[in-house]
Amino acid sequence: MSDTESDTDSTLRAILSDVLGLSPDRVAAFDASTGLFGDLPELDSMAVAGLLTEIEDRLDVVIEDDEVDGELLESYGNLLAFLESKVAEKA
Repeated sequence: MSDTESDTDSTLRAILSDVLGLSPDRVAAFDASTGLFGDLPELDSMAVAGLLTEIEDRLDVVIEDDEVDGELLESYGNLLAFLESKVAEKA
């Protein structure tokens, strides 16, 4: 398994597809610079809470309120790097 296809990466892609109703093909094309909040119409302020809850459930991590900011959801790469660090902390 390469770094670009980590378990966290594939799980995050599945969550984005499931929660936001995005096609798996569209999510598969996301790279580190793909914009999320503000770029994906499906990811509005109402969807953020559901997305974060699903991430916590599926990755078995806790995302504190003070960890959530505009930068976190700015790009796919930012969100993935944050989640990989959270997963590594619990390992």
